[in-house]
Amino acid sequence: MKLSEIKKHLSIAETVNFELQNGTPVPKHFHVTEVGEVTKRFIDCGGTIRNEKVANFQLWDANDFEHRLKPAKLINIIKLSEEKLGMEDLEIEVEY
Repeated sequence: MKLSEIKKHLSIAETVNFELQNGTPVPKHFHVTEVGEVTKRFIDCGGTIRNEKVANFQLWDANDFEHRLKPAKLINIIKLSEEKLGMEDLEIEVEY
């Protein structure tokens, strides 16, 4: 999913929930501790140089069991990251 897509979903969402690849839900009291841009430059096994760039959302859950991230707050965090970091409409990678 790209940043533009998640902002579109968040604009009509009532809650924010994440699910791990194995289907396990991230606890509802999670925090988004970072939104950033990650660039990876590498050579694959065939000798081809590759460049990848993704938007990274770092999620963390603490003992703050009453915390709930509102959709509008996450949209604001994303917009601030786009503005201050000059982020493009990148695919999102979630780190938990």
